[in-house]
Amino acid sequence: MDKQDKRYLGVAAQFGRVLDRMARGYEAQEDRRQDLLQEIHVAIWKSMNTFDGRCSERTWVYRVAHNTAATYIARERRSKLRNMATLEELIDAGGGGNQEETIDEQQALQRLTRIVQSLRPLDKQVMLLYLEDLDAAGIGEITGLSAGAVATKVHRIKAIIGQRLQAMRGNHGG
Repeated sequence: MDKQDKRYLGVAAQFGRVLDRMARGYEAQEDRRQDLLQEIHVAIWKSMNTFDGRCSERTWVYRVAHNTAATYIARERRSKLRNMATLEELIDAGGGGNQEETIDEQQALQRLTRIVQSLRPLDKQVMLLYLEDLDAAGIGEITGLSAGAVATKVHRIKAIIGQRLQAMRGNHGG
């Protein structure tokens, strides 16, 4: 086993669950999600020899994964891109249909996932990284945005998600 393979196996073991969650955040359909996850792993393996330590290994893996996912989604869903919502459209759109008064964790997670999946690629990337507990500086390093821009986006997206989830709950019986 060569150095590239050993390094990849270590990264895959360390970040495998994170990469799976990222793929889930980008792609809702299981078969497409598996294709995306495979592309992410291939991209990480291919780029093993180019990692030079100028950023942390974690940042590098996230950057490769998110760039691969963004490219994959753009390629696979060009026609659907125009249907993805901007932050402003989410504000104007309001909530969905009738929901049970008591929402269990699984239903809430599914709603959150759908809302995040409906975001434009950069907003989706920022939110997925935020949900992986990266701080604004770390997200900025991966996305190329300033930490202030990241913090603003996260704040706005969280507010919109809260409004959308509240509207979904509030539409029951109304």
